[in-house]
Amino acid sequence: MRFKLDENLGVRGAEYLRNGGHDVATVFEQQLSGSDDLTVAKVCALENRCLITLDRDFSNPLLFPPKQHAGIVVLRLSPNPDSREILDALKVLLTAIKTEGDIAGKLWIVQRNRIREYRSG
Repeated sequence: MRFKLDENLGVRGAEYLRNGGHDVATVFEQQLSGSDDLTVAKVCALENRCLITLDRDFSNPLLFPPKQHAGIVVLRLSPNPDSREILDALKVLLTAIKTEGDIAGKLWIVQRNRIREYRSG
C-alpha cells in the first residue's frame, strides 16, 4: 500500500511500514514540512497515497471528504505520544487493512486498540 506520513510522525513509523513492504513517503522527506493541510491533502491525492497523521483537522470530513482521497488515517493518541504508542497504533492499522481491505475513500480514526470509520450519510 502507498502511504504518506505527516510531519508529526517520526522516522520509526516510516521504517516500520517500509519493513512491512509498504511504499512510504513522508512530508519531511518531500520537503513539505510547514505546508498547510490542504496542500498536504492535494499532494496525497495526486500521489494516490493514504495519509497517516496525528493532526485532528484531517478528521473533518467537510474539509477533507474521504471519497476524494486514497484514505485518511488520523491517529488519536495521547497528547504527546512516544514512538511505542505510535507503533502500536500502526500495528492496529495494518491489522485492520489486512482484514478490511482497501482504505481508499475512507476516514479511519485509529486508537491503540480500535478503529472507528467515518461513514457519510
